Amino acid sequence: MTLTPDQTQWFATTFGQLVGNVEQAVVGKTHQIQLAMACLLAEGHLLLEDFPGTGKTSLARAIAQTLKGRQSRIQFTPDLLPSDVTGVTIFDQKTQQFEFHPGPIFADIVLADEINRASPKTQSALLEVMEEGQVTVDGNTHRVGRPFMVIATMNPIEQAGTYKLPEAQLDRFLMKTTLGYPDHASTLKILAATATKASATGLEPLITTDAVASMIDLAALVHVDDVVLEYVTTLLAETRSAPEVQLGCSVRAGLALVRVAKVWAAASGRHYVLPDDIKVLAIATFAHRMILDPEEEFRGLTSEAVVQRLLDTVPAPQERAAG
Repeated sequence: MTLTPDQTQWFATTFGQLVGNVEQAVVGKTHQIQLAMACLLAEGHLLLEDFPGTGKTSLARAIAQTLKGRQSRIQFTPDLLPSDVTGVTIFDQKTQQFEFHPGPIFADIVLADEINRASPKTQSALLEVMEEGQVTVDGNTHRVGRPFMVIATMNPIEQAGTYKLPEAQLDRFLMKTTLGYPDHASTLKILAATATKASATGLEPLITTDAVASMIDLAALVHVDDVVLEYVTTLLAETRSAPEVQLGCSVRAGLALVRVAKVWAAASGRHYVLPDDIKVLAIATFAHRMILDPEEEFRGLTSEAVVQRLLDTVPAPQERAAG
């Protein structure tokens, strides 16, 4: 079963409307917004690492406001406890029973602000829910809703009082990207809008969570030809054998790339994935999962540069197979 032309058109049109709505609050960052929306529809989680004031929190809030669903914001601090995130079981004197009080993680869009300021123990509380969509407290399992997306932010220049995210935590994020400062024209537009205070808080919701779930199901029907899968497999192997890399990408990274490539294809009005889709998404999906050789990293090499080199050197399949 594959997407019909009508389904493909509806998906692409809706995707464009969602991106346009978010762009009212985050001006001039169309590509990054598209990545974030694709991440949501691939049932993944997004890590935003950038300098202060670049719009990380605004992007997360705008995505949450665009959905007619539940949203929550968790300010990660060193004294934050795992139960502050997942929830806690409390004994009710009236009913003489234990009742579970869900934490802020039970929302459709969860903004984990400055996630690296919390202790590793608190960060580990996110591992289960980000991977399996459930929380286990006192032996009882509680499911979160659908859609469910964690958008976490990090500040790369302020390291005092922060904890490095463990590799297992980084691997739970389908994508990692940066926003960067807006260009000249976008900055002028932002400054001109200060009088109207156009921000994420003023956005109108465009889509229900049920409709988002339908888009997720439709994206899963996008065809991925064997030659594209072979291309992804080769890229995975190259990340592990690259001399600059200590630890390359796992199969989980390949699965993540294929999932989000399906969304990207549907958003482009296609019912099949092209090698170009893989090229567009590989850096955001692969780079944060790699560990470079410390000497190479000291010389200024980045994971993004390694992935880009692999994309430039590994031949992409030329045949376009629609299936």
